Amino acid sequence: MTTEPDFTLGIEEEYLLVDAETGELAPAPEALMAACKADLGDQVSPEFLRCQIEIGTPVAGDIREARDHLRNLRATVARHAADHGLAPISASCHPFADWRRQDHTDKDRYNQLSRDMGGVARRMLICGMHVHVGIPDAAQRIDLMGQLTYFLPHLLALSASSPFWLGEDTELTSYRTTVFGDMPRTGLPPAFGSWSEYERSVAALTDLGIIEDSSKIWWDLRPSCKFPTLETRICDACPRLRDAVTLAALIQATLRMLWRLSRRNVRWRLYDAFLVNENRWRAARYGTTEGLIDFGAGEIIPFDRIAEDWLELIAEDADALDSQPAVAHLREMVTEGTAAQRQRAVAEQARAAGADQAEALRAVTRHLIEEFRRDL
Repeated sequence: MTTEPDFTLGIEEEYLLVDAETGELAPAPEALMAACKADLGDQVSPEFLRCQIEIGTPVAGDIREARDHLRNLRATVARHAADHGLAPISASCHPFADWRRQDHTDKDRYNQLSRDMGGVARRMLICGMHVHVGIPDAAQRIDLMGQLTYFLPHLLALSASSPFWLGEDTELTSYRTTVFGDMPRTGLPPAFGSWSEYERSVAALTDLGIIEDSSKIWWDLRPSCKFPTLETRICDACPRLRDAVTLAALIQATLRMLWRLSRRNVRWRLYDAFLVNENRWRAARYGTTEGLIDFGAGEIIPFDRIAEDWLELIAEDADALDSQPAVAHLREMVTEGTAAQRQRAVAEQARAAGADQAEALRAVTRHLIEEFRRDL
């Protein structure tokens, strides 16, 4: 375990398509998907619902290359969507749409998902961001997965972008997590002592025909089914490109930090899922406003302190990965507040100007369209 992994990056995002004027969800026209495919190939695909588009960057050697790929993907989807009077937004829940009025994509995988999950799947009007980090050695992937689990609530808190559901303020910052939690095989990953233990657990379900492969395991963090990567799946979709890039850089540098510690026979302390889940709940409920529990110190730490401690932990690794500017944006993310806070502020401002709730949430959707266009 002394060979340094390559720590390559891949980012997947799911977008919602909305009418550029009304903010209503809209299905992706076949012509739109065809135009995106012509420019982007397999980097773009339909998602479970017809109003969703999924993108995935090529493998990137560093965070700058990943950012350039992601910017190109966002800009291309936005350009072709505009040709149809549509706009993409990158938020984990639409402010006012009703999941009961959506149709799923007619594709074998999604038809099977709908049959298997019933009404639970039909409620999945949610989007997320997944970050792959290249770790070729399978044993390392399992070892680092257990340690990175501690940081998953931190990533959720920073990415929280889903305060509204069915036109109401849920009082959560990431309502997506509660919707997705209805699915089986979700939440924090179990603790595995070895790669073979993980494989045996997966085989227990595949051998019975319950799942065809590990792609039907939707933990917050998992070994990828297709690639030699660890796939972080906890994050809400980020309205702003720059925030998405910072989260990817944090994940990459944190994994390198944990690997670096392992070279000195040091490991990050593994906490029981009962405790980490408490932080996961705090992140979903409050985002970055109420802090997270430091179980070693036995206190709740405000997020500005968490950010400084985190940046200090990964400073050597960000230097090695040439990602210091990207990870340093963490401070601004904490200062400026989450995407969920910004959406609430837009709604409050609209109501203060005389808008009713429906009009206020349309203002939120317009805000999300503008957020998507930032930095493109």
